[in-house]
Amino acid sequence: MQKDNYLDLFDSEQKAIDHAIWLNFKYRIAGIRFGVLQGPDDNWAVCEQATADEMEMSFLDILPKDLTELTYKHLDFVRQDKEPLPFWSDIIGMVSTTNGEILRFILENKIPLDKIIRHELALRGYDKNHRWCGFDKAREIWLNENFKAD
Repeated sequence: MQKDNYLDLFDSEQKAIDHAIWLNFKYRIAGIRFGVLQGPDDNWAVCEQATADEMEMSFLDILPKDLTELTYKHLDFVRQDKEPLPFWSDIIGMVSTTNGEILRFILENKIPLDKIIRHELALRGYDKNHRWCGFDKAREIWLNENFKAD
């Protein structure tokens, strides 16, 4: 990734998309929206909405709603990246350091990792925007069977 003042530049469209998705999550509380533009040198640029507006450009309509359609090809790209995005490094690191038998056990028994994650988040006492809400409220938020991540 290169930085060009207010633009994060990428040679890969997929990496730019992933970066924008992460930034939209990271800055969700502040309400700052990020997107992808065609970059200045036949590359891809990620910036916030205010920067795109100032340049009188519109974001490309290429960001998915979420990553539920993540493909093995995409994961190959992430794993082969010499400079992976930090959030991918953390996620891949959690899995790659786990004992293989445990990973096979999870798959074989269809252990719902989302429930384990929700339970962990409930135990921390924060809401979905990482604001302290107390343990009881966090349990209400995270352990609700009808939970929907907006």
